[in-house]
Amino acid sequence: MADTRDNPVSDEKYISANGLKIHYREWGSGRPLVLLHGATETHALWSPFLPTLTQEYRVITPDSRGHGRTVNPEPHLSYQMMGDDLAGFIRALDLDSPLIFGYSDGGQAALDLGIHYPDLPGALVIGGVWVRFSRDYQNTISAAGFVPPGEMDFDLYEKQAPADWEERLRRMHRDPRPEYPRILLANLAELWWTPLGYSDEDFRNISAPVLILMGEKDEAIPLEEARELAKKIPRAELAVIPGAGHNDVIVCGGAFLEITLGFLRRLAP
Repeated sequence: MADTRDNPVSDEKYISANGLKIHYREWGSGRPLVLLHGATETHALWSPFLPTLTQEYRVITPDSRGHGRTVNPEPHLSYQMMGDDLAGFIRALDLDSPLIFGYSDGGQAALDLGIHYPDLPGALVIGGVWVRFSRDYQNTISAAGFVPPGEMDFDLYEKQAPADWEERLRRMHRDPRPEYPRILLANLAELWWTPLGYSDEDFRNISAPVLILMGEKDEAIPLEEARELAKKIPRAELAVIPGAGHNDVIVCGGAFLEITLGFLRRLAP
């Protein structure tokens, strides 16, 4: 296995794109593979998988807007904004047809990229994404304290969160404002309750090969919704992880890595 600690390109880097100073790290060589984390995570989510992925790819792991060391200068978040960030990031690094793998909010950004910038990605692995306010989705995020019409119920949230949740988020996300953990969650509440407004024409606009990756027991996204999405995207496949909930898909030793690699390897020139 590759030892990523000995690779000098793993140093932390920043690049300007779409009005942001985007923090990222990269390892390995070969075709570029950009990995996009979900909400409240950082690029560090992907660390356990680097020894495998860097054997075949140049792996690039940015911190998304408002996460990690990428500070959000705007008062809001939106998936279109995150898709624009990703497009700017790809262009700033001069990546040629990169492979994109995003999970959860990272998957939403990848989906937006495919819709609005169809010529940029070489392929998309889109995991744990939603396209409408299903009853399951509404119930799941509301129970966690992210309540309609896009506000944060911190009393409800704190009944379920670790006692040191604010300190944990403050350590992970380097926005200098001391109240930033609460700002981030409030931004996410608004993000998650803003209708996406996707149309069938939007999905038909995606020209890259797509793998839609879902946990069979995803609490927020009905499996039928993923099947429907796979039918609407012209070159899409669907892979389902048996028995997995939303937060169980990206785990060490899980099936997702071999499924993803199998899909990407079939795209090799």
